[in-house]
Amino acid sequence: MYKKKLTIFAMVMATLLVATSALVAISSYTTRANLTQNAIAQSLLQEHLLLSSVSYRLFKQLTDELIFGKGANQAEVRNKRKIIESSLLKIKTLEAQQRLALGEQVTKGSVEDTEALEQLLDNIISDFRVIIAQYSQGDLSKESRIQYLLEVTIDNQFREAINAAVNRQSKVVTYLEARIDATNQSILGYSILLATLSVPVVIYGCYWLLGILYQPLQSIRLGAEAVAKGNYDYRIPRGFDQEFDDIASAFNTMADALNNQQQQEKQYQQQLEYEVGQRTTALTEANNQLRQNESARREFLADISHELRTPITIIRGESQVTLRQKADNDTLRETLGIVLEQSLALSKLVDDLLFIARTEAGKLRIAPAEQDLPTFVADVEKRASSMVAGKPVYLTVNAELLTDTAVFDDERIRQVLLILLDNAIGHSPDKGEIVLSVYANPAAIRFTVTDQGTGMDEQHIKRVFERYFSASDSRSGQGNGLGLAIAKAITDAHQGTISAHNVEPSGCCFTVELPNTRS
Repeated sequence: MYKKKLTIFAMVMATLLVATSALVAISSYTTRANLTQNAIAQSLLQEHLLLSSVSYRLFKQLTDELIFGKGANQAEVRNKRKIIESSLLKIKTLEAQQRLALGEQVTKGSVEDTEALEQLLDNIISDFRVIIAQYSQGDLSKESRIQYLLEVTIDNQFREAINAAVNRQSKVVTYLEARIDATNQSILGYSILLATLSVPVVIYGCYWLLGILYQPLQSIRLGAEAVAKGNYDYRIPRGFDQEFDDIASAFNTMADALNNQQQQEKQYQQQLEYEVGQRTTALTEANNQLRQNESARREFLADISHELRTPITIIRGESQVTLRQKADNDTLRETLGIVLEQSLALSKLVDDLLFIARTEAGKLRIAPAEQDLPTFVADVEKRASSMVAGKPVYLTVNAELLTDTAVFDDERIRQVLLILLDNAIGHSPDKGEIVLSVYANPAAIRFTVTDQGTGMDEQHIKRVFERYFSASDSRSGQGNGLGLAIAKAITDAHQGTISAHNVEPSGCCFTVELPNTRS
């Protein structure tokens, strides 16, 4: 409904605007046409005056030529002739334009009289030439012809013709000025009339629009202020034009949405508080875990100290006992064997500690190269067989090689496999079986070491590869928590993965997967 009212108001305003624009356009066109014609009339008037002045000067120069001789003022005569010809041409052109614009009634006689005036000028100049020629021949009749030319032709006929042309053009100028004045008066009258009609219409229309706009806009303003203050229960009343009712409906829908959103925010806040509590609990647990890790690290250092102290104590004790007594060769060899065994254990422990230190410092280096898999598997089997020699366990090696070559650091991967095999041997029951499986294809290599031991607690499986982690049943290897950590560091350096899981009915399986690539 409001759209219809606004359309009516716009049409009325557009009509007034079109009428005003038309009045302005007509006024502009009429004024410009009148001014153009007035300019032409003024130019014609000036040209007639110029023609009169130049013609009289030409007549004077021709008279001087008659009196002083044929050669007098020839240059001035030719110059004046050219000016007269140019002026006549311009007069005829302007008169043709003026007649076309104003009609024959207003410009009556202009074109015809100009032609007669041009003919009269030609006759006067011709008469002067004839008289000058007669004067040179001594013709006595020249005096009467001169008198007739000067008194009748020039003083009477030419003067009357030029004055008539000037008067006629002056009347045209006066006519045009009167028409311009009348046009201006008409424009002024129409403007006053249009303003008299337009101003009340515009004032009434604006008042009418303000009247139908104020109340709904006031309601919308009050609604916006209420919502801005957080009163989402406020609703804008309806009953206005359709457009404002649609706005009110949309506003009320928005208020409902904001109200729902506020309720959701309260729920989210409660949920957030709950989650913050949960996270706080998790952080507390993590902090406790860090404390446990720190405690484990301290215990590890104590264990390492004990591990270092034990071989050193044995070496020192055996050496002191042997030196105090007179020992034969067999006793010395036995003592040196014990010292060598403990020295090797001590060297191995120190090497493991240095390896972990390099890994933590990011200085672990590997040298991947293309390896012959059958040769590598045979070497690992040979070393593993020597490890189980004399122990009540059995070793089985299964190899499924879809490719004979692979890219890895053979020394480091062999170290990983021996760590896993040593771990399996240490946790296998008597007559237990240890299975080393190798699967390789052009894209990847997978090693698995499976034993028939007691397995691991699920809580230890996730931490078994952590450095320094060691528990009574964690199977972390070598009794100091370093073996599986070293295996994981080497695997990570190869961009591979290592994992562990329990198998049924009993036992544990360690899996190492490596990409078969140089990248």
